[in-house]
Amino acid sequence: MAAAGYNVRNDTSSVFIGKIMAGIIRKARIGDVREIQKMLTGPAESGELLPRSLSELFDNLRDIFVYVEDGEHLVGTCSMHICWEDLAEIRSLVVRQSHRGRGIGRKLVEACISEAVTLGLFRIFVLTYQVEFFRKQGFQVVDKSTLPHKIWVDCLKCVKFPECDETAMLLEL
Repeated sequence: MAAAGYNVRNDTSSVFIGKIMAGIIRKARIGDVREIQKMLTGPAESGELLPRSLSELFDNLRDIFVYVEDGEHLVGTCSMHICWEDLAEIRSLVVRQSHRGRGIGRKLVEACISEAVTLGLFRIFVLTYQVEFFRKQGFQVVDKSTLPHKIWVDCLKCVKFPECDETAMLLEL
């Protein structure tokens, strides 16, 4: 089933030519975890996203997509985490600074949304500082209080808790 313009695919490999350099989106592998953590460290230290321990990344490996170029050069990463029977979260979206503006982040988010739809999840949220980016993907700003308390488990780890300054956004397909 396709919804709201998102193609549902069982494979996660794609080659993109044109606006961005040729590369593929695939599910993360064990060998990617340390590089993913390195990619997340800078944005986590600046408060753009939550830090992720190696243990947490290994535990949630099946949630993670990566964009790779030149064989296995990791350029971007994004996760789709199942929160509840009808709700998923897009999180930990990072694209290397040198590769931004090429549509890689958008393609990573699309891969996450496609997987959510494949699994029967048609409500996807994000907590973000990048409101315009996610608005272009079809997300709409919502009040954080409309999201179930189950999602706040990660928030307890944040230095900004309970004064979160991120914007909650929701995509309903």
